[in-house]
Amino acid sequence: MAPDAADLAPDYQFWLQKLSVWEQASSKETQQDTCLHLTRFQEFLKQMYEILKEMDSRAILERFPKIGQLLAKTCWNPLILAYDESQKFLIWCLCCLMNKEPRTPGESELNFWIRGLLSHVLSAFRFDVKEVALFTESLGYEPVDYCPSLLKNMVLSLVSELRESHLNGLNTQSRRMAPERMMCLSQVCVPLVPLPDFEPLVEALLTYHGHEPQEVLSPEFFDAVNEAFLSRKIILPMSSVISLWFRHLPSLEKAVLHLFEKLLSSKRNCLREMECCVKESLLPQAACHPAIFRIVDEMFRSVLLETDGAPEVLAALQVFMSCLAEALEKEHKQVHHTMKFSLKTYFPYGAPSLTAMLSQRPEAIPQRHRLQPLLHISQLLREAVEDHTHGSQRDPFESWFLLTHFGGWVDLAMEQLLREEAEPPADLLWLVVFYYSPQDGSQQRAQTMVELKALLNRLLMLLKSGPLSPADLQKAAEIPSADPRPPVCRQLVRRLLLSLLLCTPEGHAVAWEAVTHMAHTDAVTHEIVGFLDQILYRSDLLCAEASRKLAGELLQELSPGPARV
Repeated sequence: MAPDAADLAPDYQFWLQKLSVWEQASSKETQQDTCLHLTRFQEFLKQMYEILKEMDSRAILERFPKIGQLLAKTCWNPLILAYDESQKFLIWCLCCLMNKEPRTPGESELNFWIRGLLSHVLSAFRFDVKEVALFTESLGYEPVDYCPSLLKNMVLSLVSELRESHLNGLNTQSRRMAPERMMCLSQVCVPLVPLPDFEPLVEALLTYHGHEPQEVLSPEFFDAVNEAFLSRKIILPMSSVISLWFRHLPSLEKAVLHLFEKLLSSKRNCLREMECCVKESLLPQAACHPAIFRIVDEMFRSVLLETDGAPEVLAALQVFMSCLAEALEKEHKQVHHTMKFSLKTYFPYGAPSLTAMLSQRPEAIPQRHRLQPLLHISQLLREAVEDHTHGSQRDPFESWFLLTHFGGWVDLAMEQLLREEAEPPADLLWLVVFYYSPQDGSQQRAQTMVELKALLNRLLMLLKSGPLSPADLQKAAEIPSADPRPPVCRQLVRRLLLSLLLCTPEGHAVAWEAVTHMAHTDAVTHEIVGFLDQILYRSDLLCAEASRKLAGELLQELSPGPARV
């Protein structure tokens, strides 16, 4: 049975006076007097908490107008904080004073003041406080040894209470931690999140799940944890990170934006560096769950739209997808090769047959069997984009966006075009042209396909006619300077030339001179560096060892600064 507030009134006044006396003097006699009263004062704090937890903050301040003075004086008495469970009861009393939803500036200031007291209480014993020396030495400890252990035990006690409450919540309504207490505890932890000693408590809060319809942890807590995690002030296990991003969408969005800033900075990152950044972010591992993947994917979609499909953004998306595929494969092995979620849950707007084809790993398909899946993918895409029957035509951007996730197929199509000795398949031409010019209409795309086919024929004729020369290649691929076509067509031509130089023995002989001639501006050089980097990143898919070596040498020559190979 909880004590009555009226019964506690005399003790309340007594302890307020005692604390004032102890505060004003720090003699040995005062310290001894404090130690003699520690047990009684802890019992008083416990009884006080039993009363306060049944009241809201406003009612507490009306009933005990000097409660703030009493608790503040307690916070600054190291002997009380060092004794048994006094620190824990003090923390819970302070939590009761916090307003869950402050309505006035005064209530917000009170919350801020209480957080400051809590921060002091929970971090004070990380230092050698001389006032506590008499007490700890009498127990046989030095303060520098005793105090961190005290803090660790206090955190473990709270963690145990949270876990017990969680387990009880699975079976019965009894002994579960009230949502108000959870909210207060999370608010208390906001300034303490970066402290290493509090990582177990942070993890326990993140993985605690009640049965309330609304979130029981404060948004400020989620923000603080996410900020500390992104700035590497704390290390969290994967389960805690996923719980954080599941429960607080702004934290997930901020994590994705943080990754974008690292990947798309003004300083160009090679794809291997991008891959390291992506993996370190833990976003691919979290995105194994479709709900998180679709948020990340939607943010990539927005950036692609805002940048008109910038190559850097496409590269970042494809690196992310590569890391996600690796994380999914690892997860599948752990669950006995069973896929937890269907592809439809990751790509709900894509045709299932097309998504299934694209999700295959091109490098896993033997080279002699690669043409058929490429043709099938192109046919499915073309049907989705250009088929007007029965209202089946879709927004070209949606089909293109789905294709961009799996850019390896386009690289494969480019190489396959150069391998075809007979007439280049129209479906392959369509796939490559659509990837580079998704905004074109059917007629314009058809015209580009005719021009690309003619270019291929000229290049293949040069390969058959004898030794290549850079001048002949340039002439065969020349686009008049007055050509009104957008720069993307020129990119497609340069990409085809680079593929020929790297993926054919004849091209290797003139690659250095031809690439040097092509890289006549910074923009084109940047574009060529990006393609070479992509070749090396997908080395298992495209090129033989000689081609990889050549691409690495060219990349080292063209890249500013240290070698990127």
